[in-house]
Amino acid sequence: MTSILKPALRPSVTHFSSGPCAKRPGWSPEALANAAVGRSHRAPIGKARLRQLLDKSRAILGLPADYRIGIVPASDTGAVEMALWSLLGARGVDMLAWESFGETWLLDVTRELKLADVREFTADYGWLPDLAAVDCDRDVVFTWNGTTSGVRVPNGDWIRDDRQGLTICDATSSAFAMDMPWAKLDVVTWSWQKVLGGEGAHGMIVLSPHAVARLESYRPSWPLPKIFRMTKGGKLIEGIFEGDTINTPSMLAVEDQIDGLDWAERVGGLAGLIARSEANLAAVAAWVEKSDWAAFLAEMPETRSSTSICLSIKTPAFKALDKKRQAAFAKRIAALLDAEGVAHDIASYRDAPPGLRIWGGATIETADIEKLLPWLDWAHATAQEERP
Repeated sequence: MTSILKPALRPSVTHFSSGPCAKRPGWSPEALANAAVGRSHRAPIGKARLRQLLDKSRAILGLPADYRIGIVPASDTGAVEMALWSLLGARGVDMLAWESFGETWLLDVTRELKLADVREFTADYGWLPDLAAVDCDRDVVFTWNGTTSGVRVPNGDWIRDDRQGLTICDATSSAFAMDMPWAKLDVVTWSWQKVLGGEGAHGMIVLSPHAVARLESYRPSWPLPKIFRMTKGGKLIEGIFEGDTINTPSMLAVEDQIDGLDWAERVGGLAGLIARSEANLAAVAAWVEKSDWAAFLAEMPETRSSTSICLSIKTPAFKALDKKRQAAFAKRIAALLDAEGVAHDIASYRDAPPGLRIWGGATIETADIEKLLPWLDWAHATAQEERP
């Protein structure tokens, strides 16, 4: 029997997965009652709902008036791939990678697109590469927040205002949770299933006028599948950014995202969403400061994610284990919490260092984070005492 008793309080909502993420507080299937199911997304009712989704997203995020915003297939992955395959190749590109998704985009550019002029800026999990060394007269591809490492860029000061290249930003776990300097960003992508707790399979893409100019003046040397094409006859397909989607969207998922956006408005818009996420990070930080076994994977406070909060285990006994046993120990902690029904899906990402990952996005109540933390202590102690 563990020396730490099971905590008396349990989180009211136990969904701490980093994607798909928890639904907004108070959500139920009744939120989808007005979905335009069984109707064409090109009918007036379908187009109206898609346009409403775009307009609400634009307003909450504070997009500049001359930036386009559109719904695209295949979640954030599809949106990023669309950008890479449609825009890169006109000039050299700097690729930044400090976690698994950044590494995926790097491999796509070097192994699939096979671009010749690529500079790689990489860092181990928990750290950022040297942002000051990035050349913004080249194209730049990076994640704003590393979902699998819990490391975010602290700001956009390293991106020049007078840049000649495009900045292509995977923002899937930062959009609606972090302050994005839109004037510094030319292409931004995300998915519905992160900060607002929407359903999967749909991606979003935002284009600056600089990005649109590239699309209309440059044609890649490789063929583009239909779902990647954003121009026709050398001109932007404006319909994509007015709700006329490339392929058929789920009107249930559309309704669910509109519900999430309505909730975002009720909690204070972008400022309210950011404040909720930052409060979750602050709660974990206060606990980590007193913990004798847990630490942040991101060692620099200014780079710690408020959404994908990644924890490592700092005890000498854990560090003495080989990687396989470290992974097994961390998974055991997550399994104990899952079995108790107090936290689901908080094991670290498979490619990340062994540890835990707690989603701290805006749909998570800080009170639930605070109730979870004593359970982490219990699960760690239990797993430790189980070891032979």
